[in-house]
Amino acid sequence: MRPIAWCIVLALAAARPAAAQEPTLATVLQRAAQYVADFHSQFSGVVADERYVQEVKALAKGAVPQANPARIELHSDLLLVRPASGGEWTEFRDVFEVNGAPVRDRTERLTRLFLDGSPSAREQIGEILDENSRFNIGEIKRNINTPVFALQILEQANQPRFRFKRTRDRVPDTVAQEAPVPGAFRAAAEVWTIEFDERLPGTLIKTEKLRPTADSKSGPLQDLPSRGRFWIDPSTGRVLMSELIAKNRDVTATVDVSYQSEPLVGFLVPVEMRESYHDRRGWRIEAIAEYRQFRQFQVNVDEQFLLKKK
Repeated sequence: MRPIAWCIVLALAAARPAAAQEPTLATVLQRAAQYVADFHSQFSGVVADERYVQEVKALAKGAVPQANPARIELHSDLLLVRPASGGEWTEFRDVFEVNGAPVRDRTERLTRLFLDGSPSAREQIGEILDENSRFNIGEIKRNINTPVFALQILEQANQPRFRFKRTRDRVPDTVAQEAPVPGAFRAAAEVWTIEFDERLPGTLIKTEKLRPTADSKSGPLQDLPSRGRFWIDPSTGRVLMSELIAKNRDVTATVDVSYQSEPLVGFLVPVEMRESYHDRRGWRIEAIAEYRQFRQFQVNVDEQFLLKKK
């Protein structure tokens, strides 16, 4: 009887469907790198409407200087662009309204700028990039306040700079649980939480070192290592949410971004960005940006755009 029983067990085991093999962390990161490359290519042709509120919550001396308001609301066109000469992708924030008051004529401005390849047009783009930084309030200088900044961490060239680890952290309620088949249920367990921690010098983010003087002026740029988490669909590499934390003894910055589907453009897009900054002088800044009205922009920005470097 023993041989017969053994044969039956083998037959039953062979009849069972093979369980799907879970991908490795290296495979998921490879998928995420490809996803980010595809995302940059797709999102570079899309303009988003951005409503962006920044607030200074607290100051060391308890008062806000007249030249620096405690709250500001910006309304902008946001476009992902890349210099004609190559290099890093840059989000182009073209502010057209501040606290409800227009600061320029919005009508077809982006199209005119990108279609006109003259030196004057390129200089105007550079001037806009320089000018927009002045709308950031508070005494903490920053330019990482764009929604897809953190995605560069997942780029193939940048991944070796970081240590990645899958964790069992709870998936936030803000992470979209989309099903690949309409109407199907998608379990939260299908989303991976992946921590990252920057390990190499020459960090992606730099900061100005505070001088130990009474006037607290800034000094030379220094490394500011970043860490945080991504919530990723392991089967596709799609990023559903990012958390970026950059911290040293002088300053701490946190930027969280949520992504959702946008039927008009056919892929995940940033829908909300939340920020918090504070430094050892006592400054604290909080901000929230919302994105909507995504639309295709029909100019080849790779060929027409030339970014003016500072």
